[in-house]
Amino acid sequence: MSQFFIRRPIFAWVIALFIILFGVLSIPKLPIARFPSVAPPQISITATYPGATPKTLNDSVVTLIEREMSGVKNLLYYSSTSDNSGSATITATFKPGTDVELAQVDVQNKIKAIESRLPQSVRQQGLMVDAASSGFLMIVGLNSSDNRYSEVDLSDYMARFVIEELKRVNGVGKVQNFGAEKAMRIWVDPDRLVAYGLSIKDVNTAIQNQNIPISPGRIGDLPASKDQQITIPLTALGQLENIEQFKNISLKSNKNGANVKLSDVARIEIGAQSYNFAILENGKPSTAIAIQMSPGANAVKTAQGVQEKLDQLSASLPQGMKFSIPYDTAPFVKVSIEKVITTLLEAMVLVFIVMFLFLHNIRYTLIPAIVAPIALLGTFSVMLIAGFSINVLTMFGMVLAIGIIVDDAIVVIENVERIMATEHLSPVEATSKAMTEITNPIIGITLVLAAVFLPMAFAAGSVGIIYRQFTMTMSVSILFSAFLALTLTPALCATLLKPIHAHQEKKGFFGWFDRNFEKLNNQYEKILFRVTRHVLPAMLIFVGIVAVLIFSFKMVPTAFMPEEDQGWFMTSIQLPADATQQRTLKVVNEFQQFLNHEKGIKDNMAILGFGFSGSGQNTAMFFTNLTDFKDRTITAQKVVNNANMAMTDSSEGQTMSVLPPAIDELGTSSGFTLRLLDKGNIGMDALIKAQNQLITLATQNKKLTGVYAEGLPEGSTVQLKIDREKLQALGVNFSDVTDIISTSMGSMYINDFPNQDRMQQVIVQLDAKSRMSIEDIGKIKVNSQSGKLVSMAEVITPIWQHAPQQFNRYNGRPSLSITGSPATGFSSGQAMLEMERLITQLPQGVGYEWTGISLEERQSEAQTTFLLILSMLVVFLVLAALYESWSIPLSVMLVVPLGMVGAFIAVMVRGMPNDIFFKVGLITIIGLSAKNAILIVEFAKTLRQEGMGLVEATVAAAKLRLRPILMTSLAFTCGVIPLVIATGASSETQKAIGTGVFGGMISATILAVFFVPVFFIFVMNIVEKFSQRKHSHK
Repeated sequence: MSQFFIRRPIFAWVIALFIILFGVLSIPKLPIARFPSVAPPQISITATYPGATPKTLNDSVVTLIEREMSGVKNLLYYSSTSDNSGSATITATFKPGTDVELAQVDVQNKIKAIESRLPQSVRQQGLMVDAASSGFLMIVGLNSSDNRYSEVDLSDYMARFVIEELKRVNGVGKVQNFGAEKAMRIWVDPDRLVAYGLSIKDVNTAIQNQNIPISPGRIGDLPASKDQQITIPLTALGQLENIEQFKNISLKSNKNGANVKLSDVARIEIGAQSYNFAILENGKPSTAIAIQMSPGANAVKTAQGVQEKLDQLSASLPQGMKFSIPYDTAPFVKVSIEKVITTLLEAMVLVFIVMFLFLHNIRYTLIPAIVAPIALLGTFSVMLIAGFSINVLTMFGMVLAIGIIVDDAIVVIENVERIMATEHLSPVEATSKAMTEITNPIIGITLVLAAVFLPMAFAAGSVGIIYRQFTMTMSVSILFSAFLALTLTPALCATLLKPIHAHQEKKGFFGWFDRNFEKLNNQYEKILFRVTRHVLPAMLIFVGIVAVLIFSFKMVPTAFMPEEDQGWFMTSIQLPADATQQRTLKVVNEFQQFLNHEKGIKDNMAILGFGFSGSGQNTAMFFTNLTDFKDRTITAQKVVNNANMAMTDSSEGQTMSVLPPAIDELGTSSGFTLRLLDKGNIGMDALIKAQNQLITLATQNKKLTGVYAEGLPEGSTVQLKIDREKLQALGVNFSDVTDIISTSMGSMYINDFPNQDRMQQVIVQLDAKSRMSIEDIGKIKVNSQSGKLVSMAEVITPIWQHAPQQFNRYNGRPSLSITGSPATGFSSGQAMLEMERLITQLPQGVGYEWTGISLEERQSEAQTTFLLILSMLVVFLVLAALYESWSIPLSVMLVVPLGMVGAFIAVMVRGMPNDIFFKVGLITIIGLSAKNAILIVEFAKTLRQEGMGLVEATVAAAKLRLRPILMTSLAFTCGVIPLVIATGASSETQKAIGTGVFGGMISATILAVFFVPVFFIFVMNIVEKFSQRKHSHK
């Protein structure tokens, strides 16, 4: 093949140009993301039951839906939570790779089966089934800088004109509205009602009867009488449209014509539909919506789409309103990708400097400089076809691949140059001779390197998706580079290179370099002869190295992914269960004070009433943005630590600041998450006791920090005991009593009214001053059948109780959620083992399960050793096929531990854990250390067949190949230096990949140069002894 292209260089160029063309065309089409969509797809079902207790929600809504969920296809696990805000959420998580749309339809069909059994007001509010990733992509705020608009006005504007528009943006899965639209609020005064002899039920009925749409038809409609000449449509005011009309609703009229109107017993205003959340942006009131992506969408594109839509909408905003984006994860994605691309360029430059050093000639260095980018461009086009995205992982794959891509070209050029110098052939003849020698090792190296990454693609779960990104980019770019090394490189060598004249002497720096390298090479030969005399001691040293490797494998702690400084953090504030929004606001203001004085803070958003683990008046959530990486000296982790220190002495409640998770879609915070389950039906109280015991144990533990119970704490509730017998005696309907209580203390959604082209709710509730204490319930009146008013105090006794504010279930069992982080200096793997050890001390019947990122980490642990062994096996089999022998591959495979040792030592020195990226590095090292060995072994084998002795052949081969081995290894090592010393965005990930590979490559090169000849001699000696024995037996 190469001979053909040496004769026809233009043909080689045409193929290369096609590869370039397709690559350049596919780059703009590739989606950009920080990570590929790794998380298993999730579907959330939200049910709203205003005023209901968590227990009622749990029993009458959640358990019914959960029973149906178990039958859904591809379900991994599901969890549910119901809290005091009157809403329940059930989240079903599916196996990675499930089609979300189909899963969503499946879930909807299952819910249809039980919809009729749900309480009526739940059906009236509707069940929402959304497919969206759990984390927020961005939060969009709307505020009024001159305080012209109230929070209700802003929220209403958001609901009317913004949310629907944003839902249509490509990639937006769900828009969560923290504000509420307007509604007709009817605030009833109970004292006035009693004065007129009315009850709340009369108010509800009157509104129901007098606010209904009417369709009166038309005059002269068909069939008409013969002489009818005109037809006119009729209209009648059925639905009321403004406050005046509602005020005039008639409640009761006396015979003498006196009329009691709604305005006599109630205050009527247009207010908010619900008052659950309050939003502060940099301490000022505003409204906000959170945007969640649809699974598999592209973060950067979606954020861009939202931003463009907002720019369009800004033009038509009323004066005094403006949009803001106080929280946005997309910029970090962009910065990360840009960072990796600079790393890629730095790597290229370093690689070319190394080559120039060794080859002293710009022409030689040009060839790999042309070939490397072409191989990468080819990879882009394959990525597009295979549906991959440009993300941090695929880009790192390319950075690692650069060193390998250049290798093939170096091996060819080095060989051509050597033949030209020693045999004085013309470039074309030299190239053609060089290619006959070197085609086999190139094919061998390529197959080995491409094969070593294949097993990674078979890993399961999210880890598999992460590995596949690397497998794909590296294998493909290596295959491209080999193809080019056999086509374009020889063509370039034959056309670009000049013949070398015998008598020219190198001058200056390069002359000095050459002479010293020659000395080094002779020195190396002497040492090798010495080493090869003592094969057994050398093998003992090797055994020692393997022992060190096994020890360090056990020593290095494990983790899933490095935690990045993403330029923002979040804070959850939680007060005792009975705290009102006033009290929460006080703590929020304390935290705001802290932020105002802390350096590196750009802006923030506080949402009162919201928490990732449950909503209520006693919770609040902060999203804080830090200034740009360039402008700040303080890391996000440091800010978080300062925040946690500062808030330890806050007036009440607990304030926890955490970094966002390494992968947005897996969970809502960094660290680990686990669920305690009631496996032995021990009951909720026992489970809570176990949880508290576990948290106490964890707090005393040195390896753990910030372990806390997610979710809302227990609190007091008042149970209203209704005396049913007395109701009968007084002639009062039980349903009237329950309706009146839920209307007065909760709120009653009666029906809708048209408000400026939008149907909004009419809601009846007692005025605030009349529902602030338990005594107020006793004063409420209810109609009896005789028409008398009976006060509630006669039929209701309040009983104080202690009860959970929230019900959580996991896979249909009651559960509690616990999160925490490893203490500084410990990895998440160590923290998880520690938690498991502590759980064994809990009473019987308490089970646990890891969830979110922790579940993925567990899966990746289980697969590590298996993957490494599989990779080695694959390499061994490929080599056996190439060399038609079982013994030679064995001598190559013995090199692998030499590289791994260096990788582990490098990681231990820097105190880094063994995480996903380190594993990718290890697998790369397996391939690369085998590559060095192949070069030596291949030549030794050839020389051996030409009749040299075993030791002489081996030493000669090693001496010949020292230069290309050092070149390729140095090129690769320099290529990863930018990763090792990375700073700024996504630097943690870069270090995680770079450090292991860097250390491994150095140790693999230095040790391999001496050990490979030893292994070869050792293995061949054994083989020859065996074959001699066979002959003698015959």
